[in-house]
Amino acid sequence: MPRTGLRRCPLALWLALGLDGVGLACLLAGLFGDLRRRGRDYGDMLVYTGAIAVLASLLGWVLWYAGNIELGPAELGLDYRPSPPPLERLVRKISRRISLRLARPPPRHETTAEQD
Repeated sequence: MPRTGLRRCPLALWLALGLDGVGLACLLAGLFGDLRRRGRDYGDMLVYTGAIAVLASLLGWVLWYAGNIELGPAELGLDYRPSPPPLERLVRKISRRISLRLARPPPRHETTAEQD
C-alpha cells in the first residue's frame, strides 16, 4: 500500500506539530498568565522558551517536507552520481601523474656554440 498524504513521514509531522503546540502554549502562558512566584516573574522565561520551541519545530517541518518529495528512479539517476571513495580518488590521481611523466619525453639539453 503506497504511503500518501500525511502518512508518509509521520514522526517528523508529529515532532513539528508537538513543538508548535508546546511553543504556542508557552508563548500564550508567558504573555497572558500571572506567573509571579515569590516575587519573581516567570513570564519572560516562558515567552523565550515558547519562541525557541516554535523555532525548533521548523526542523520537523523541513524534515516532513523533504520526506514528502517524490522522485522517480530516472530523475534520481540524473542528479545523483556517487563519488568514488577517497582511496580510489588518490590512486587515480597518482596514476595520472605517473602516466603523464612517463608519456612526456625527457627534457633535452641543447648545447650551443657559445657554450663550447
